[in-house]
Amino acid sequence: MKVLKFGGTSVANAQNIKLVLDIIINKAKEEKLIVVVSAFSKITDLLQLASQKAAAGDESFKEILADLEKKHLDALKELIPVSEQSSLLSHIKRIVNHLETLLDGCYLLGELSPRTSDTILSFGELLSSYIIAEALKQNLKNSSYKDSRELIKTDNHFGKATVNFEVSNQLIAEFFDSNENQVVVMPGFIAASMDGINTTLGRGGSDYTAAILAGALNATDLEIWTDVNGMYTANPKIVKQAQPIAFISYQEAMELSHFGAKVLYPPTIQPVLRKNIPILIKNTFEPEAEGTYISNQEMDHTNPVKGISHIDNITLITLEGPGMIGVTGSSKRLFEVLSHENINVIFITQASSEHSICIGILNSDADVAEDAINRAFEVEILQNKIDPCIVEKNLCIIALVGENMKNHQGLSGRMFSTLGKNNVNIRAIAQGASERNISAVINERDVKKALNSLHENFFEENTKQLNLFVMGVGNVGEKFIEQIYQQNKFLKDNLKINVRVIALSNSRKMHFDEDGISLKNWQSALENGEEANKEKFLYNVKELNLRNSIFVDITANESVSKTYEQYLKRNIAVVTCNKIACASEYDNYKKLKKLSRQFNAPFLFETNVGAGLPIIDTVKNLIASGDKVNKIQAVLSGSLNFIFNNFNENSTFHDVVKEAGIQGFTEPDPKIDLSGIDVARKILILIRESGYKMEIDEIVNESFMPAECLDTTNNEAFFKSLIEHAAHFETIYKEALSKDSRLKYVAQFENGKANVGLRFIPKDHPFYNLEGKDNIVLFFTDRYVDQPLLIKGAGAGAAVTASGIFADVIRIGNV
Repeated sequence: MKVLKFGGTSVANAQNIKLVLDIIINKAKEEKLIVVVSAFSKITDLLQLASQKAAAGDESFKEILADLEKKHLDALKELIPVSEQSSLLSHIKRIVNHLETLLDGCYLLGELSPRTSDTILSFGELLSSYIIAEALKQNLKNSSYKDSRELIKTDNHFGKATVNFEVSNQLIAEFFDSNENQVVVMPGFIAASMDGINTTLGRGGSDYTAAILAGALNATDLEIWTDVNGMYTANPKIVKQAQPIAFISYQEAMELSHFGAKVLYPPTIQPVLRKNIPILIKNTFEPEAEGTYISNQEMDHTNPVKGISHIDNITLITLEGPGMIGVTGSSKRLFEVLSHENINVIFITQASSEHSICIGILNSDADVAEDAINRAFEVEILQNKIDPCIVEKNLCIIALVGENMKNHQGLSGRMFSTLGKNNVNIRAIAQGASERNISAVINERDVKKALNSLHENFFEENTKQLNLFVMGVGNVGEKFIEQIYQQNKFLKDNLKINVRVIALSNSRKMHFDEDGISLKNWQSALENGEEANKEKFLYNVKELNLRNSIFVDITANESVSKTYEQYLKRNIAVVTCNKIACASEYDNYKKLKKLSRQFNAPFLFETNVGAGLPIIDTVKNLIASGDKVNKIQAVLSGSLNFIFNNFNENSTFHDVVKEAGIQGFTEPDPKIDLSGIDVARKILILIRESGYKMEIDEIVNESFMPAECLDTTNNEAFFKSLIEHAAHFETIYKEALSKDSRLKYVAQFENGKANVGLRFIPKDHPFYNLEGKDNIVLFFTDRYVDQPLLIKGAGAGAAVTASGIFADVIRIGNV
């Protein structure tokens, strides 16, 4: 004999019930079945709400009752032929009338006792089981209905009654010894006391009903049919990459169900564990799926961690003080207080010094617990021997679960290291001697990040997911997204990095998608997004609180650069080609670097100097290895190098600058390049990364541009001024020609001083043959004295800049 239990979603409506009937009929061909059913989906909640409203004198309970009646009548009408509906509809109406009488009583008395509540809540299962039993008879004549209250007997602890197994097992055995039906349908969740009063087995108690029956009858299997493919490695609603667990032990299943795996009610396992009856969790809507098999058989121990689970709405209460040290009975008194208040303790940890003891309870019990504990220890608190209890609400318990964890070293370290890297603060830790469970209390706002980070570490073959929030999708931004799209498969297969773009923003629009924006049609998604707002963008990023979050700034906007601090403080990495932050006041630059270290949030800006060239990274490595930079000479503007390489007697300065803009070599405002401020920022960043303190105004900027050109307020006026001052630029070019030199805009640092300006470069200089938009940097260090360390290559252009940003993202992925 098998026992099958179908949950609320499986019997939510007539359409779902038809799937359930197919499963039952097919299985009944092979052996006898007991079918236990829950109430229709959400009906128990409606019954509870209706009873509360009735007791509160709110007549809207009648509307809930009418809706409840309609749901059941509609289901029956769809499942039963019209010719046979009359008597069945009358029976449903009699049950509903009985329910209405009880609710009217609550309304008139203005109260709802636990006993009455249990009776009202029982109607959900009574209605669903009756309808399903009658629908089954239409296809399987050798089937019947049995009221669970006649077989399962409990005490009078209403709301979560304790089963009298001795009496119940005897009644169950006697009934089924004489029952010849192939299938018996029974309501779950409900029972009766020894004197015949309705009781319930706790929310989720239909699983328990099925387990009680299976244990009493030594069933071959207990099948729990639900709406998911078994128990998962984590909650699939929170962790999209969660996978079904094929095989799991009773003990592991109990741990996971205790920690919130809602597919199985925790007490369910106990009745079948004693009899070694396996439990199979199956999906009603995918019956061919493998499901989860729970037994005491030897399992595959490839991964010692079987699952990661959590409990929400936790409050941590800490009792501490010198008066607890060496004093026997303190813990006993604490737990007695909570027991008297009927408060369940979910989590316990105590310091070996006995100075403090910490417990986790539900948020809903926190106020009562705080008051009761402070009253119980009132004398010690007044004598300053014990402090008033410390209450921290809105927390969450996360747990690693695995039967074989005790045989693997370092799991705790991996767990806490993973949480630490993602800036998840741990408030308390507990681990049982069995080492089957490692639990930690964290802030509930971090639960999604924590679960995903841990799941990634323990179950996803070390694939690291990076969540990108990109601001700025102009020329460089477009190339950056294009490169991510092209390389996505390569990164997953070879580097085990999964890059997702969660948000995009330009100056007009922004768009967020927590599941990742499709990079095939990101333009249309952005165009249909909401109005761009830097503050709301930042707020959304923080609220999503995703693991391995990276803010990518591909703008040249000063106000955007001022938001870096807020991102870093929330453990959100910053990758930027925007030079303004690192070239701002030295104190701000140092603060950003400090925040990066403090909150374990990378702050990378390789593209600030040399676009995709590894210039900053080289400086960092030089300094880290103990070298000292003494002198820097560099051509750091690809746009200016392009301009002066193409400016000759056959082209005007105006035309060359225009062309540089068209090819994407200059900033949207070309004055940033031509004024020399961009080069000044770059050399300043190299100086600071070399370990020197310097401000931007300490760099001598020898501008070659007429003041009238730099004073223009828009691009149109600027380009007009270039035409008006054409002779000025021609004179500079002719002077270079007369000196047999080439024009290069050079940055230099030596002896604590720095300058930028246009220089006449002779033929024997390394800068002379620098072509196109290339950059070149010479580092003279303690180790590179006679021959400087030289870095040379393309220093401008959307594609190379995007590749530099991409490289910084990959660096974070490889950490």
